[in-house]
Amino acid sequence: MSTGPAGHVARSTDRSAVRPHSGTGGVTRRGAPMRTFLRTADGVAIDSVYEPGAGADSSGDLVFVIAHGFTGDADRPHIRRVAGAFARYGAVVTFSFRGHGASGGRSTVGDREVLDLAAVVAWARGFGYARVATVGFSMGGSVVLRHAAAGRDAGVDAVVSVSAPARWFYRGTAPMRRVHWLVTRPSGRLVGRYGLRTRIHHRQWDPVPLSPVEAVPRIAPTPLLIVHGDVDGYFPLDHPRMLAAAAGEHGELWVEPGMGHAENAAPDALLGRIGDWAVGRAG
Repeated sequence: MSTGPAGHVARSTDRSAVRPHSGTGGVTRRGAPMRTFLRTADGVAIDSVYEPGAGADSSGDLVFVIAHGFTGDADRPHIRRVAGAFARYGAVVTFSFRGHGASGGRSTVGDREVLDLAAVVAWARGFGYARVATVGFSMGGSVVLRHAAAGRDAGVDAVVSVSAPARWFYRGTAPMRRVHWLVTRPSGRLVGRYGLRTRIHHRQWDPVPLSPVEAVPRIAPTPLLIVHGDVDGYFPLDHPRMLAAAAGEHGELWVEPGMGHAENAAPDALLGRIGDWAVGRAG
């Protein structure tokens, strides 16, 4: 099918059994759960999953687009759990970034992934929803910030960044030093490919993309929520505080006691609070 601009369908496959728990009774006028591949502006096929809102509290005009962390993908159990939590509040679109899961290409660890998110947001909007909220975790948290920096052109009505870095090349914790080994060393990339189902590009960034903290001031007036655990082993609290300071009055910071890093560490109660926030603030 189309190989055109971001958001166009690259290939459509009838994979109606997205997951046994994904199907919902009383499907909205926007259709049944759907899985397909989208084509990004630079020609990468992105595995994407759409599911109508399932809960009694679901908002009929809101769709969540969930951007996973590095080495995640749309089929990981923790991503399915997050999707199920947000399905109470609206429709949900999940996807696998380039180099992850069934998507094509190779991961650039937050650089060209902005094109992946742009394609998915355009697809989600095409189902007819009036409001789109992007929710990103870790690497995905940096991507939703950089994507939203395009302002109205981004096509989003609320942005939630969870466990995201504020600046690039951070090596101040042992987990981040392991991530840098994974990304920069040939042996690390082999581990990523065969051990973590993540294909990582061998080229360094050129040019270095806009950092999350540089992107944040450009998001206003779109509502922005920054969420971070106070025991995050990857990025200490100076990262969310830098982001919040850059956001100023248009951003909100939640520091979560006892929470670690990203999707696996986010309790269901927190996901519910994020859902409530998005329903109240988007659009």
